[in-house]
Amino acid sequence: MTDAIVVYVTAPNEDEAVRIAGALVSEKLAGCANIVKGIRSIYSWQGKIEDEPEVLMIVKTCSHLFEALQKKVKELHTYTVPEIIALPVIAGSEDYLGWLKDVTS
Repeated sequence: MTDAIVVYVTAPNEDEAVRIAGALVSEKLAGCANIVKGIRSIYSWQGKIEDEPEVLMIVKTCSHLFEALQKKVKELHTYTVPEIIALPVIAGSEDYLGWLKDVTS
């Protein structure tokens, strides 16, 4: 088990995702964020079923930074309730995990 986590964050468009990802990496709250365009999200919101295009950020960080990362995402995100879901990394390349630890606060 490592301290590394992967955090999923969706955004309404690529520009917003780039803005959020850039802030997370520049503030050392994340080592890397991949932006995956072209996802389609079907979800329940305020009693209605919504079907919207979105982009997905796959953010790599360390678990001790999650609260600060979550706060920054909420500060920058246009959604009232942004998706911010952390998943543990149970194993990975020692080189990559070492790099991740080095580049995050």
